[in-house]
Formats: sequence, structure tokens, C-alpha cells
Amino acid sequence: MTERTIDAVVFDIGGVVLDWNPTYLYADLIPDVEERTHFLTNVATPAWNHQQDEGRPWAEAVAELTGLHPEHAEWIEAYDTGWLKMVKGVFEDTAAVLTELQDGGVPTYALTNFSAEKWEVAKEAFPILTRFAGEVVSGVEQTVKPGEKIYRILIERFDLNPARTFYTDDMAYNVDGARAVGLDAELFTGAADLRDQLRARRLTV
Repeated sequence: MTERTIDAVVFDIGGVVLDWNPTYLYADLIPDVEERTHFLTNVATPAWNHQQDEGRPWAEAVAELTGLHPEHAEWIEAYDTGWLKMVKGVFEDTAAVLTELQDGGVPTYALTNFSAEKWEVAKEAFPILTRFAGEVVSGVEQTVKPGEKIYRILIERFDLNPARTFYTDDMAYNVDGARAVGLDAELFTGAADLRDQLRARRLTV
């Protein structure tokens, strides 16, 4: 058999391993589609949530946004207290790939933009997240993808050879960031394509 071309596989988490979407929580809290869309687009925005991925504490984030939008205080608080309801679950087909790699002795790592607080919540709820050989979490490191620094942390902390480290992420700009530091990175479009990408690198999954 031809020797495999990679030594380790690195997974993004949201959109790859976990099915996360704020709509899963707010569909019940804000039944009106237009009102819900307005709230998630103009109040509890992706940019606001991203600041927690950068390391801002949730208590601070909720207090600040509530001060700006007191009429939405209950919904804003729910983004924190009801966060787990935004996760429908694990993508089982991706989990199968991850488990097969681990069972086959291939080192796997997590590299994710994630609140440090919510990462602990997620690991408790979804034990598969505890099986990685190592993790780099933006909220802990206080630096986010696609900035170069977080990829460098991954490479240096776990002594990885970038050219022999495969990375999968559902966001193209994060893939571009990984490639910029020499990682062998591909866009995640589903577990079936991920299997094909790994097999092309001589990994049996």
C-alpha cells in the first residue's frame, strides 16, 4: 500500500462536528420569522457572538448588549443561558470519520473559533469532543481564525509538520488561513467528501 501523505488530521467544530445554529433556539423563543431574523441580524449579531470567540466573557457581553437593547433583555440572556439548545447534536457521519481515524491511531486535533465558556459546556454535553489528542480554542487563546497566530499555536504546541497535517473547515476563509501557514487544508462540504479527501492522501476511512 502506498504510504499515507499526512500524519495528523485537524477538525473545525461548528458546522463540521457539531450542528450549531442560533435558529434552533430562537425558533421557539421568537416564532415570527421576520422578527427573529431582525434580532439575529441586528441585535445578537454574528459579530457580537464572535467577540466571545475572541475571549470576551459572556456575562460582560450580555450586560453590554442588554444596555443597548433593554427591550430584548430576555432574548439576549437566552443566547447565553440557552446556548446548548442552539446545538442540534453531533453530525454522526463526521463523527464516524473522526472515530475511525482515532481508532486507527491517527492523531486528531480540534482547531475552533469557540467561546472558552461554551467549549466546556459543549465537551460535557458531547463526549466526542474530549477524544482529541489536543485542542486549540480561540476563546482560550484570545485569537481567532483566520488570523495566522492561532494556526501557529496549533503547529507549535503539538509539534506538527504543516505539510503533513490535514485540516478541514466549513468556512473558505479559514481554509485559506490554514493554507497560508502551510497546512494541507480543504473546505468541508460533508463527511462523504471528507472521506474522499482523506483517501486521496492515502488514509483509509
